Amino acid sequence: MILAATLSLSAWALDLQQAKRQGLIGEQLNGLVGVVQGGGQVNAVASDINRKRLESYRDIARKTGTSLAVVQARAGQLNIERTPSGQYVQLADGRWQRK
Repeated sequence: MILAATLSLSAWALDLQQAKRQGLIGEQLNGLVGVVQGGGQVNAVASDINRKRLESYRDIARKTGTSLAVVQARAGQLNIERTPSGQYVQLADGRWQRK
């Protein structure tokens, strides 16, 4: 019964794509996601995504002999380029803008 309750709760969990489509989370220049609006679950989603991305960026930096900052900057540029119209991206001055 606990397993069933856990599974049904996870079905309601907000994921990154939903949060981006709803305008809650956007892509930042540093390769991480940022919270545009919201709190609680939105912050948790962003933190989890950023933790995973940083792990990946560190691994790439280590394997390529590049600094983490360079990897993050390149990833940020690519993520923003790939962001669909209507979703948020962060500008260099820190403001959020719909693409």
